[in-house]
Amino acid sequence: MTENMIDHVFDTPVTRLFGCRLPIVAGGLMWLSNAEYVAAGARAGIMSFITAASFPDPDKLRHEIRTCRSLCGDLPFGVNVSMLPKLVEGERIADTFRLIADEGIRFVETSGRNPQQFLPMLKEAGITVLHKVPSVRYAVKAQSVGVDMVSIVGAECGGHPGLDLVGSMVNQALAERQLEIPFLIGGGIGAGSQIISALASGAAGVVIGTRFLTAEEIPAHRDYKQALIAATERDTALTMSTVRNTVRTLRNETTDTVQALEIADPDVGIEALLPHVSGAIGRRAYETGDVSKGMLSAGQSLGLVDDMAPLSTLVSQLEQEAQTALERLYFRAADHQATIASSSR
Repeated sequence: MTENMIDHVFDTPVTRLFGCRLPIVAGGLMWLSNAEYVAAGARAGIMSFITAASFPDPDKLRHEIRTCRSLCGDLPFGVNVSMLPKLVEGERIADTFRLIADEGIRFVETSGRNPQQFLPMLKEAGITVLHKVPSVRYAVKAQSVGVDMVSIVGAECGGHPGLDLVGSMVNQALAERQLEIPFLIGGGIGAGSQIISALASGAAGVVIGTRFLTAEEIPAHRDYKQALIAATERDTALTMSTVRNTVRTLRNETTDTVQALEIADPDVGIEALLPHVSGAIGRRAYETGDVSKGMLSAGQSLGLVDDMAPLSTLVSQLEQEAQTALERLYFRAADHQATIASSSR
């Protein structure tokens, strides 16, 4: 099997549209996707996004974008805009998009709700829109309103898997049948073989979050990263479904408390949960390394997180695993053809 064949497989709408080398998108991570991390992704050959909500002050966001541009040079990167009201409220969403356009950003990742009202503004600025959804039915809607590409994150994902809780393998099969625009598959992706599986299903690439949380460039305490390495695929918890905002996070004292509150009173309400689920608590865990408290987004691919390394090393591992998986298929097909040829003699 030649390298040209592998390169051909990795030549997808993701790499062509974004201009990256590999069909891998590192989705925006709240409080963590800063200029240094995003630029490391760009240098490693993947597409990455600064999280706008991590920099609520417009001047700080502008500074972060400019810092990232200076680190990336000509390499592509984008900005993630979560449209959840708790993160970016009211007219600030439009203001954030205007700032992004003014800074010459060409790629935006949106999530949280339908981006339709902002698409004319983004299209006029020449911005490509990747919209993140939790299941295929939302992807179909996003396609209908005119986004350029969708990423579909299944029930296994860290953060917000939605209320449907459809797994990634089912999502990718449904997406192949129902979508015409390019789509990415996320949720539980942490091995190169899964990239080949997604591409074989018709996906243009994959979205990875949890696997990259132990990258050296992630601005979080070493003890936090070590806790993720020590965790397994069984060490996550789903909470907040009672307020229709299901989230998958690292299991800890906070998730146990929230689950108990939701079981005791299914109508508990967000006001009673906020003292436990505040983003400020989780942010302290990144700063101190104490993971016993806070809603710390993490997916079931924790079982595939086994080391702390530069992001480029983690990406190289995924690339090698993908090549190995592709070669496995190639040689299996070749052996099959040789067997047929031998038996026909």
